[in-house]
Amino acid sequence: MSEPFIAPDGKPRCRWCGGAPEFLPYHDTEWGFPVADDRRLFEKLCLESFQSGLSWRTILAKRENFRAAFRNFAFGEVAAFTDKDVERLLGDAGIVRHRGKIEAVINNAARAVEMVQREGSLAAFFWSHEPGAADLAAPQTASTSAVSIALSKELKKRGWKFVGPTTVYAFMQAMGLINDHVDACAVRERVAAARATFTPPVPIPASSSRN
Repeated sequence: MSEPFIAPDGKPRCRWCGGAPEFLPYHDTEWGFPVADDRRLFEKLCLESFQSGLSWRTILAKRENFRAAFRNFAFGEVAAFTDKDVERLLGDAGIVRHRGKIEAVINNAARAVEMVQREGSLAAFFWSHEPGAADLAAPQTASTSAVSIALSKELKKRGWKFVGPTTVYAFMQAMGLINDHVDACAVRERVAAARATFTPPVPIPASSSRN
């Protein structure tokens, strides 16, 4: 295991957050803390999709631009985007201008609307895939896991795009479905405490979601 990064406050952190100045506040206030807000969940999955093949620093630096371009990731609005919006986004130098990824966000917004109708919320669906103790104890690589592979397959089955296992695993790490802060990290205990008091939303019965 690599040595932890020692932050300016003298306390250890996950090594990756020493890679750029803007990583530390993101690591200390967002990464790994449990999220149940549908808009934030959708945003993060979209941003992780855009990161594919790029660095998180690139995406983080452009995050506000992405929010402006995609209506703050209000997926009900994004689902209504047209070809004209695609062309507008392809001309937006403030974001990553990749047609396939842009079209995937619009497609996934429509799939998100369907998921809310079916499950009650995106949060209910994603938190139903929270790894259990046995899953966390199973062998895994640094960038994927059995649960992220299964969740990726389920999303693709439902028509989502650009949601491979590595993208999904990074999403799970960031949104708090797992606590992947290293043992020595000063933030790990705060994340553990937040998870301990967090009540995961549950899917509503299918009959109720149609009312």
